[in-house]
Amino acid sequence: MKQKFFVLFSCILCILAGILSSCASPRENEKRTVTGLYFDTVIQIEAWGTTETVLEHCLEICADYENRFSNKIPGSEISKINAAAGAPVPVSKDTLDLISKGLYYSQLSGGKFDITIAPLSDLWDFKDPEKKTIPDPASMEEACSHVDYKKVSVDRKSGTVTLLDPHARLDLGGIAKGYIADRLKVYLKGEGVEHALINLGGNVLALGQTYDERPFRIGIRKPFDKKNTPIDTLEIDDCSVVTSGIDQRYFEAQGKIYHHILNPMTGYPYENDLLQVTILSESSADGDALSTCCFALGLEKGSDLITSLEDVRAVFITKDYQLHVVGTPPKADSP
Repeated sequence: MKQKFFVLFSCILCILAGILSSCASPRENEKRTVTGLYFDTVIQIEAWGTTETVLEHCLEICADYENRFSNKIPGSEISKINAAAGAPVPVSKDTLDLISKGLYYSQLSGGKFDITIAPLSDLWDFKDPEKKTIPDPASMEEACSHVDYKKVSVDRKSGTVTLLDPHARLDLGGIAKGYIADRLKVYLKGEGVEHALINLGGNVLALGQTYDERPFRIGIRKPFDKKNTPIDTLEIDDCSVVTSGIDQRYFEAQGKIYHHILNPMTGYPYENDLLQVTILSESSADGDALSTCCFALGLEKGSDLITSLEDVRAVFITKDYQLHVVGTPPKADSP
């Protein structure tokens, strides 16, 4: 009887200890990490001085946004817009905000970056590089005729989005991860987190510095390097780093590289002297869109765009593997 009582008492103590441990405030110097698979990529969030519950909720936020923003998920808000054949579709404020920001950068780039790229991007398959399938010219010409960001109408008053071309379709892959990273940062700050690093498949956003007050060190991967050797290393404090390059998703056919950054005018991948563009900015959504805009514009015009903006820096890598640094770093960024 005494033995049974001792075992029961021990179990109760263990349960109480677990409850007290979960309720106790996390140590400020304790780092926690959570990973997940969203947006067709592995994401990782690491933060100091917070709980597992907070980090798990970050994954729930990612799942919620993916279910709203993905044009590949039936029933998402973007899929509903794409399937509406020109009818207005009510959407959440986040979707309105994201589409509006995408339209801003579509206009800023003169359509080089276009959030209605879906009819064209759906023709290409970069997920399976072994397929090496190049769409036929007639299909691309037809798809290009329905790529036009000016055919997207956002009505804030009614909370609706309308595609004025019934055959147009949205693809927010060039800006959505950046927007989500920004929202995760806002959430973590609201939970009292002062030091964190959000990595959404290469979209990196720092909240403050590391706990020991050192800047985060982020490597810019050398294009096509199979060992992931960094070609440069950045030290960042409370800002975003986003890279777009031809080696992220591509295939090679007949000695030519076909990559995922598509020209809405021709239907084919952009051809210029660039391998990669990395953007440092306060907002990850801005960096996400600008990295594609600048790649599409090329070194000269992309550099002109960056110098016209405040607190944005770009690192262009040309095909001779030379680095071209343009612009001014974000205010919070370490010099």
